[in-house]
Amino acid sequence: MSWLKNVAGWLGAASPASASPVGAGPVQAFTAYNLDDPALIEFLSGGFRSSTGISVNDRAALRNSTFFRSVNLIAGAIGMLPLHLMEQDEDGGNKRKAREHPLFRILHKAPNRYQTAAEFKSYMQTCALLDGNAYAMVIRVGSKISQIVPLPRKSVTPELTDTFDIRFKYQRPKGGTVYLSSREVFHFRHPVTLDGLRGVSLLEVAKETLGIATIAQRAAGKLFSNGSFAAGVLETDKTLGDDVHQRIRDDWEEIYSGADNAGKWAILEQGLKAKQLSQNAKESQHVETREHESEEVSRFTGVPRPLLMFDETSWGSGIEQLGQFLVTYCLMIWFVAWEQAVERILDDDERDRLYAKFNDGALLRGSLKDQAEFFAKALGAGGGHGWLKANEVREAFDRNPEPGGEVLPQPTAAPRGAVAAGEVEEDPAAPPAVNTGRRRDRSEEEEE
Repeated sequence: MSWLKNVAGWLGAASPASASPVGAGPVQAFTAYNLDDPALIEFLSGGFRSSTGISVNDRAALRNSTFFRSVNLIAGAIGMLPLHLMEQDEDGGNKRKAREHPLFRILHKAPNRYQTAAEFKSYMQTCALLDGNAYAMVIRVGSKISQIVPLPRKSVTPELTDTFDIRFKYQRPKGGTVYLSSREVFHFRHPVTLDGLRGVSLLEVAKETLGIATIAQRAAGKLFSNGSFAAGVLETDKTLGDDVHQRIRDDWEEIYSGADNAGKWAILEQGLKAKQLSQNAKESQHVETREHESEEVSRFTGVPRPLLMFDETSWGSGIEQLGQFLVTYCLMIWFVAWEQAVERILDDDERDRLYAKFNDGALLRGSLKDQAEFFAKALGAGGGHGWLKANEVREAFDRNPEPGGEVLPQPTAAPRGAVAAGEVEEDPAAPPAVNTGRRRDRSEEEEE
């Protein structure tokens, strides 16, 4: 009956006097679910139940090495990349970092008092991958944003009102429900959605794949703990006494077992015949099934196979292409989702000139040689039109600006009479060489 006490506690804590000052709307002491709501099924079963009978929740899914690697790679990349608040002139001209805006430091340094920017982004990204949605409270002092604090997982539900405004039903940890406006909630969700409000959860859409992978992993574990790895058996139609049985076992282990005895021929007695077991270790461990499920997990997340440490995939010289593949086909859609989620919490008069932008250059950098060639061309090497300033190149490598480095390089024309590389300058005073067509003999060459 402990759950009744909890309900009574929620009712006592849900009085209007104890309601949070933020948000408007009725305060409730319970959460209602439809019978076909996936959240209710997940709540009752402890996860998304697959056809294998396995309940797939976040902890079980993260025990899968491929799924953990995928989530860790995406969340880690989002967390380490800088997210800048940018400002653009009203005429669409110059762009610059909006360092004076309070949201710039929140996104770039510390969104709240206990998390760094990398920790905040990684956590929100992980929640969006596992649950499909991540929510955070936007705390303002006056009209300025001072903090963005993550809300507990699965405690917020978005709703669309009759006037087509979005509001969020927040169930507080100590009981009671309060409605928050869209201005008070930072909502970051999976780009794929089935209702236009909530993103899809990877745990739900990949529950069958994760369930089969969990079953295969458990079977392998049971095999190691309870199974047999005997390579073969010795069989005979005769009945062997205990002494003969023990002597044959001892002789076999002493003479034919171990790496030093590999390749030796066995001499059998008493009509014994050697028979190899039909099931080998690879089949027993369900290697093919586990590899297939690993590939399925990689399809759900979009992470390239080589980055998931599949041994049969060659890295070679395609490491730069792998980085481009990861950014273009896996991370780019998350970049856009982050940038537009940030724009939703800006005031209406700020959205025309302020926007968020990820700096994905760190993931797209090639080798030092490739970088040198690219930046040389960007600075106008070879007489072309440069499109980067010297200080912009220095900033890309975290170097301080230099005086005069804010000028865009201009193409330089080669001076008249300049000699191109590999050519030999001719002496204008020397007479032109004349080819007489006669082969010079050795005496003429020695005289010269």
